[in-house]
Amino acid sequence: MNQPLAYVHPGAKIAKNVVIEPFTTIHNNVVIGDGTWIGSNVTIMEGARIGKNCNIFPGAVISAVPQDLKFGGEESLAVIGDNTTIRECVTINRGTVASGQTVIGNNCLIMATAHIAHDCHIGNNAIVVNGVALAGHVTVGDFAIIGGLAAVHQFISIGDHAMVSGGSLVRKDVPPFTKAAKEPLSYVGINSVGLRRRGFSTEKIKEVQDIYRILYQKNYNTSQALAIIEAEMQATPERDEILDFIRNSSRGIMKGYTGV
Repeated sequence: MNQPLAYVHPGAKIAKNVVIEPFTTIHNNVVIGDGTWIGSNVTIMEGARIGKNCNIFPGAVISAVPQDLKFGGEESLAVIGDNTTIRECVTINRGTVASGQTVIGNNCLIMATAHIAHDCHIGNNAIVVNGVALAGHVTVGDFAIIGGLAAVHQFISIGDHAMVSGGSLVRKDVPPFTKAAKEPLSYVGINSVGLRRRGFSTEKIKEVQDIYRILYQKNYNTSQALAIIEAEMQATPERDEILDFIRNSSRGIMKGYTGV
């Protein structure tokens, strides 16, 4: 359903049942999957790869060139998975030579006016709330939620099932399963409500709580805490995910909240 007032470049590959509303522009080297709806006044630029059953609302700009002075015009992509919703005036830049692509997973909700910079990688089922700004090379895990107006520094990692409060300045990595708030950004507990909603058992939630008590509430440094967790806690996928995340953190993890 290509409206006559929309422009679609002949080189774009559009599935048969995609709806393109008036005044939208779709450039060359774009692929859009079955069942996707593209609202009015959307701009989809070269390198966009949009999955099935997505909804892209008016004013969004997908796959614009990176806002990076090192960008040299190289070919790169902005990849959006299936069943993802992109609300009004969201901007998603394509990748650079660093990774070649910006990626948003399946079943994500990117709310109005959010900005996702070059080479970001967002997992499945993530929610990025209104006005969030992700700098380049940010990684966001599955089921993570980033509250409105949060600003995330480049090269930050936010783990699976983590929740970042609105208005946060995220300068350090946020480990999986945690809640992050305060200024400077700090650990304020685990995302127990989110974990219960996603089917984690009471025993599994307690296990995650026990791990973070050792890390954040026992006055150990990070190396000591990791050694104790590995020695004393039974090996499980969740324990190992936490350990691997912290050990692979290049910027260091957020601090514990002292209440001071």
